[in-house]
Amino acid sequence: MPAGAGAHVVADDLVLLPGGAFLMGTDATYGYRQDGEGPAHEVVLAPFAISRHAVTNAEFAAFVGATGHRTEAEVFGWSFVFVAFLPEDFPPTRGVVGAEWWRQVEGADWAHPEGPHSSIDGRGDHPVIHVSWNDARAFCAWADARLPTEAEWEYAARGGLVGVPFSWGDELEPGGEHRMNVFQGRFPAQNTAADGYAGTAPVSAFAPNGYGLHQMTGNVWEWTADWFDPRYYASSPREHPRGPANGAARVMRGGSYLCHASYCNRYRVDARSSNTPDSSTGNLGFRIARDTSPAHERGTQ
Repeated sequence: MPAGAGAHVVADDLVLLPGGAFLMGTDATYGYRQDGEGPAHEVVLAPFAISRHAVTNAEFAAFVGATGHRTEAEVFGWSFVFVAFLPEDFPPTRGVVGAEWWRQVEGADWAHPEGPHSSIDGRGDHPVIHVSWNDARAFCAWADARLPTEAEWEYAARGGLVGVPFSWGDELEPGGEHRMNVFQGRFPAQNTAADGYAGTAPVSAFAPNGYGLHQMTGNVWEWTADWFDPRYYASSPREHPRGPANGAARVMRGGSYLCHASYCNRYRVDARSSNTPDSSTGNLGFRIARDTSPAHERGTQ
């Protein structure tokens, strides 16, 4: 099937953003200096389009049905699942050093998020997970799209606001209202799910930001096009930055339903993290972008 054959699947979900100058990054002390979240610096972007929400299970199923794509989790035969989603009698398996709440689960993939005993029935409008950066790129090629650059992602996530950590302002829960899907309680053993969701939520479950985009933070981490380097902001170009020329890991943005202030205060519009391009987990997805002018070819590396 030719590249771009699935363009119609996500056509109605794209929002055109005007671009222009914005302040990227942060000099605040609430973040993680080792991630290279600062310095705050002005960036100029051309207009672009970005999807209103993360790619859903239903959209990814359409891609797989049309192309026969096998995700890297399927090829490898396993992916990482949060331990609370496994049965109590689940046999011991390899965990992540320093993050033992992630367990290697044979047969876990996008269609079986918690392992072979699970399915995505009833979760068609939830974000697809267990997709690697390479899988996301394959979807983009089919959808006549691309991954957003890191700068585009942050511009979109801010929703027009300046110098605040969330798409809606300074407070995590203004007036006690939950604005995104993150972990509540005592991580990792007790999740009260006070926001209504212990795992992923429907992609449009919470109100959109000022640009009409849903859940740019929380729910699932989102892949971007850029290679990751914590030193990049100090010397990045002002216009249309696309990240370092090479690297070992790609940038992830937005945090997820497992983020909690006690260990991962990265559910912010200015936070960054990374993972290797072939990695997949139960809280990692993506959204797509498109150019609106042929004069600017961004995010193609």
